[in-house]
Amino acid sequence: MTLGELQALIRGMYHDKDAARGVEGTFMWLVEEIGELSTALREHAAGDRGPAAHEALALEFADVLAWLATIANVAGVDLDAAVRRKYGAGCPGCGQFACTCPDAEKP
Repeated sequence: MTLGELQALIRGMYHDKDAARGVEGTFMWLVEEIGELSTALREHAAGDRGPAAHEALALEFADVLAWLATIANVAGVDLDAAVRRKYGAGCPGCGQFACTCPDAEKP
């Protein structure tokens, strides 16, 4: 599934609810999911790396991505186009496909 296909899938499943909630309310759900991802990452880092823990971690990543797509839908942003514009020609900082920016700098 491409990023555009994911965004369309999420739009088809949830757009009416998401639009009614608005960007602010939907952002709160994203933040909650990021917190759940943080917990799963912490558990993984603490040594819980069995199949069930890995699956839980993977599903939290999926939730965060889905909520990000949701906010983009409500805000009218095409994620695929935005990612291509920002990263399609390489790192936005140095322009290379293997970033050579100093570690202290973003990205």
